[in-house]
This record gives sequence, C-alpha cells and structure tokens, in this order.
Amino acid sequence: MLKKGILIVTSMFCIITILLIGKNINLIRNKTQRDKEVLGYSEYIEYIAWESKMITENPEYENLKILIDISEKRLYLVNGNETIKIYPIASGKLNTPTPIGTWKIINKAKWGGGFGTRWMGLNVPWGTYGIHGTDKPNSIGSNASAGCVRMNNKDVEDLYKYVKHETPVAIINGMFGPFGYGLRTISPGDIGADVMEVQARLRAYGYYDVDYLDGKYGPHMEQALYDFQKNHDLPKDPHISYETYKKLGIIIMD
Repeated sequence: MLKKGILIVTSMFCIITILLIGKNINLIRNKTQRDKEVLGYSEYIEYIAWESKMITENPEYENLKILIDISEKRLYLVNGNETIKIYPIASGKLNTPTPIGTWKIINKAKWGGGFGTRWMGLNVPWGTYGIHGTDKPNSIGSNASAGCVRMNNKDVEDLYKYVKHETPVAIINGMFGPFGYGLRTISPGDIGADVMEVQARLRAYGYYDVDYLDGKYGPHMEQALYDFQKNHDLPKDPHISYETYKKLGIIIMD
C-alpha cells in the first residue's frame, strides 16, 4: 500500500510539473535563467530541491478521508480508494469508549502536555473528542484514553499536515455499526453512538420530536421511550434491552 502511495505522489508531481510547463515552455526557460542569475547557481539548486521536497511531502489530495478501526488500533489516511498512510493508535477504555460513527474535523491546534503536540477535534455531539498526540507513547496499541484517539507525536504531526477542516472521519469497531460488537442495555445518562441510533428510531416512529440527535439519554428521550413502550405493549422500563430493541427494529444477527 505504501508503494501505491508513493506512486500516487510521484504521478501527482508529474502532473503538476506538466501543468506548470503548459504550452509556453520558452517563458519557463527564461524565468529559470533569471532565477539562476538572481539567486546564484548554488542557491538556485538548493531552492529547487526544497520546492521538490515540499511538493512531494505535502501534495494536495482532493478526496481525503480518515478511517479509524478501533479493533485493529489503526488509523488509515485514504484518498479516494487509495490508502496513503497507516498509523498505530490508542483508543478509549472500555468504560470511556471512542465514539463510533461518521464525523468530521472541526478544529485544529498545536497543544501540549497529555494531548501531545497536535490536536484535531471531532464534531461528536455528546462530548469533546479528537485525534491527538500523547506524552504516554507506551499506551499506543491499547485501550487507554478517555475516548479520544491517541497517536505518537511524530505520527500526529505528520497527519496534521494533510488534514483540513471538514475532513471526514469514520470510526468503526466490530461488525454491528453503532452497536459495535453487540447490544448493551442502555440506561438513563448513557451516551454513545448506540444511544444516538435509538434516538433516530424513536424519532422515525414519531415519538422523539427533536431536530438534532445528541447521543445523550436524557429526560426527553426517556419520556419518548415510555410513550413508545406503552403503544407497543411493552412494560414501562427506562432501561433499553432486547425486547425494546426488537420493537424498534434493531435486531443483530451473528
């Protein structure tokens, strides 16, 4: 995959070079001669080397996405259908999981301390989550964070160069989408992608009248659940378990 990435970068560099040359190669030759005269030959050679390095290391990818696989502890930087980079990560602990779902980068910063050297925030509605560096490199490859995605500082600095605001980020874990590896019993106060999916089902059935799903099990959602249970011959229960999932049309097949 890295070889493919190198080929992509090389191809893009060639395309950029051709476009720059265009139809008027004589003008470029004249400019090159003037640059040599102004800078001096040695300085000119150094500049060309620097420019080539910048183009090669920081290409403008048009269809950049991030895929994070929690089970693999890997972050994939993807352009179209090609994997550009693969980085090892640390994810959230079992009681503070990394949010599954499709998000986007909403802010970037150069932080420090426990957040390492770079921060890229995600638009997760139920909390503050992001991709960042770490001062605990030995945690990479494990479930160690409060929900954020940790990276080695050198890796997060590299990723930071490519990522822009609005870059899509997909986080997966297990085979059941927002439910990861299976259905848990959801209780008042819980947060997460599975809570947001239940909210979406309640809204689709006309019980949860909100414009914005936040993935937080609060009083409004609890009342919507009671109304749903009442109209579907279910006992009143604030805990969402198998029977309620089934009535909501959420069934997981192995």
